[in-house]
Amino acid sequence: MPRTEVRGVEFEWSRSGQGPTTIWGHGLHGSRDVENRYGVIDHATLADHLDLVRYDARGHGESTTTTERSTYSWDQMAQDQLALADALGIGTYVAAGASLGTATAIHAAVLAPDRIAKLVLVIPPTAWETRAQQVDLYERMARIAETKGTEPLIRALDQGPVPDPVVDDADWFDNKVNNLRAVDPQRLAIRLRGAGTADLPPRELVGHIEAPTLILAWSGDSGHPVDTAEQLHDLIAHSQMVVSSTAADYRTWTARMIEFINS
Repeated sequence: MPRTEVRGVEFEWSRSGQGPTTIWGHGLHGSRDVENRYGVIDHATLADHLDLVRYDARGHGESTTTTERSTYSWDQMAQDQLALADALGIGTYVAAGASLGTATAIHAAVLAPDRIAKLVLVIPPTAWETRAQQVDLYERMARIAETKGTEPLIRALDQGPVPDPVVDDADWFDNKVNNLRAVDPQRLAIRLRGAGTADLPPRELVGHIEAPTLILAWSGDSGHPVDTAEQLHDLIAHSQMVVSSTAADYRTWTARMIEFINS
């Protein structure tokens, strides 16, 4: 796969398909490989309809790692994305992503509004008032990863929330376990602490976003609460929102995304 160095990181990326140029960002602890196996969006289908750019974020997948936690804040991740777009000769584009990728896209739209044609925000993460509790959880997880490895975190997955649309998906838990087991514990701790520095832009700045926006949320996931999606929908003038609670509705997300971007 191609590699491009920007902002002190070698990013591994891929590009395929024809259509509106769309840069997709994965979630925390994800990568292109992880999402190929159990992503929330079918990227192969996306590439049949879009000029789709995907990349492993700083400290994830096959991209290189930095050790300073502040480099993992979401505004820094957005600057990574914009710099990578520059390096690939991309001007304006659709910024899309899940969780961390959603946060990256929002910050990109605030930092460079003239470059973001549309936004697709999938499972927006905790933000603003709900962020503090998540940050505390990340710090506890980082300490465990550093001192005891990933196995205690894997055992704790049994007690975590399962989003309503995947509650009957027998592979969901196994995929999360396999992903966590494959991660280097020290790299995991760096990412977790970096996520602890992150938040969405102030509401006032989010309210200035003019790009047409599609928000895809699901119920039953405290790490990606419907409340964040609803607030984003209220703040972003040209936005539409879908909240899915069933597997059947969740499976429409890829088609919804393609229709929205091509409209």
